[in-house]
Amino acid sequence: MRLLHTSDWHLGRSFHRVNMLDAQAAFIGHLVRTVREREVDAVVVSGDVYDRAVPPLAAVELFDDALHRLADLGVPTVMISGNHDSARRLGVGAGLIDRAGIHLRTDPSACAEPVVLADAHGDVAFYGLPYLEPALVKDEFGVTKAGHEAVLGAAMERVRADLATRAPGTRSVVLAHAFVTGGQASDSERDITVGGVAAVPSAVFDGVDYAALGHLHGSQTLDARVRYSGSPLPYSFSEADHRKSMWLVDLGPEGDLTAERVDCPVPRALARVRGTLEELLADPELARHEDAWVEATLTDAIRPDDPMARLCERFPHTLSLVFDPDRAPDDPDLSYARRLQGRSDQQIAEDFVVHVRGAGPDEQEQAVLRSAFDAVRTDDTLQEVAR
Repeated sequence: MRLLHTSDWHLGRSFHRVNMLDAQAAFIGHLVRTVREREVDAVVVSGDVYDRAVPPLAAVELFDDALHRLADLGVPTVMISGNHDSARRLGVGAGLIDRAGIHLRTDPSACAEPVVLADAHGDVAFYGLPYLEPALVKDEFGVTKAGHEAVLGAAMERVRADLATRAPGTRSVVLAHAFVTGGQASDSERDITVGGVAAVPSAVFDGVDYAALGHLHGSQTLDARVRYSGSPLPYSFSEADHRKSMWLVDLGPEGDLTAERVDCPVPRALARVRGTLEELLADPELARHEDAWVEATLTDAIRPDDPMARLCERFPHTLSLVFDPDRAPDDPDLSYARRLQGRSDQQIAEDFVVHVRGAGPDEQEQAVLRSAFDAVRTDDTLQEVAR
């Protein structure tokens, strides 16, 4: 059975001030052509279909167009909700849409109810695990500790239990939206840290033939059977080195597996350049970036006059301008943002405790801080979904 694995469409999202809807529509067209030309048997979409719980109308219309085009091909599609989606909104009409071969899996309680497809070698069971927000699903899965590993592990236990009841030789595919240990993050994914931990071990997917992951925006292979497709388009300059693609996976009769990357069309290359303004304007090596979307970091000791306009004369698609003068790490003039770079909210809060009382928080106080940050993040999720 040939699968096309994609995720993290983020329909409705912009890139800095650039509207990406046309590029997202071009991707949908590319997806449909790939399904047709490469004779794909099933499409799997591993979450974050939309960029936010209440997407703009144009994004909803594009999603509707994608569903119609996939249904017209007669190729089954399995989709799950991600942490950016409203599971309840995305799942509206799922029972009816099922009849068209579009299988939306947004209910955590149904994670062990697979979509079963067949080829010449038997059945393939597709288990859709929507994003599992630990604080919201811990009771459903009967776990005492509201963490990602606990709830995802409990969901996978249900999957393995159901798989054990099926005919011998039944192959299995799991769709999941999670941060799995070993994956490389970028700046454009929303933080899902709970209790100081965001990642779960890849061993949680033991026992299935393929785990089609979503959430991280870089295409990557954690092992032959556990892969991220990544987002089809870039959504931050941290993705400048990404190769945007989908996975074309051939699942053999005994569960043997081969995978090929299928490149996605991107509207423009990304480039990050760094130096003084005069260096960036004069360096001949940067000529290759003149048609790219550019993030320019200026290292001038004194902020130059009208830098954006001057940069745009050479790099007309400059979208981001960062000032980062070259200074020693202990320079008192080092910017606040530079001092906080790479530090988590928890670490920043602990640093503040050190600043005001001269000593850091003890273990109990650290736990209180973690709990507070988790509560705020969970409340934000609830508020967005409830809108």
